[in-house]
Amino acid sequence: MMAVQTISLNTQIVQTQGNIVSDMGEEKVMLSIHKGKYYNLGETGGRIWELMKDPITVQKLISALLADFQVEKETCEQHVVTFLNQLMKEGLVEVVNGQTLG
Repeated sequence: MMAVQTISLNTQIVQTQGNIVSDMGEEKVMLSIHKGKYYNLGETGGRIWELMKDPITVQKLISALLADFQVEKETCEQHVVTFLNQLMKEGLVEVVNGQTLG
């Protein structure tokens, strides 16, 4: 049985390969080549996706979002971790080298 990876603020993450992303207005949509599924990332999700082009810790990602959007830090942290866990379940992001920095 495969261990379930959880995402924390110190987790380093990156986009997985094999996804086609396109801008639609202010939102981003993505096609997963591997799953054959479309995803609407929205504006905020699209910004998160851009930030994960290269490996980044969740904490740095949240700091960038706090600079870009008017949102409370705790709310941002909760929503981002939930969103990233959903992306990981879909195989769209991965933890870099199984690494959680701490």
